[in-house]
Amino acid sequence: MTVESTNPGTAPKGLESLIAAVGGTRKLPPVHMWNPPFCGDIDMRIAADGTWFYLGTPIGRPALVRLFASVLKREGEKYFLVTPVEKVGIKVEDAPFQAVEMAVDGVGASRKLSFRTNVDDLVSCDAEHPLRFEPEDHTGGLKPYLHVRRDLWARVTRALFFDLVEMGETRNLNGKEFFGVMSAGEFFSMAPAESIAGLR
Repeated sequence: MTVESTNPGTAPKGLESLIAAVGGTRKLPPVHMWNPPFCGDIDMRIAADGTWFYLGTPIGRPALVRLFASVLKREGEKYFLVTPVEKVGIKVEDAPFQAVEMAVDGVGASRKLSFRTNVDDLVSCDAEHPLRFEPEDHTGGLKPYLHVRRDLWARVTRALFFDLVEMGETRNLNGKEFFGVMSAGEFFSMAPAESIAGLR
């Protein structure tokens, strides 16, 4: 998979072969079944805010970003773009995706949360697509993430995180009180209940 263009307004060379390999439809290709040889790293990076860069230049075509996102694969802590015949490494600063919109259906235990990512994945938050919350070192707050597919996660935007906190409730888990949010019959814990003062 060769990516050689620095102009965000044009398609990199090799894109045509990539499209031919994965198809031009929105249906996600079966990247989990592809195990091509590793062809080295390329200078492509997904910034912490979800922006994709090539050779230091933002990729300005949303359709091109969605195409690359559809062939993204994670192995351990490393990320790759894959086709049936090639695999190249890229850098991901935080999570590869951003959860940018949320829909809420129902309340309390019957609530169902659905999210749209910055690459137009639609994800229902449930046992297979959980929310997780990690400590944010420099602020003392929390970093929320949503599982999208196959160990690929989306960072939930700060605005949506505040919405999740507003919907939050306290539950007893193994004898300890935790603050979290319900979706699709699952309780996703954010933090011990005694620490929620810093969240609300």
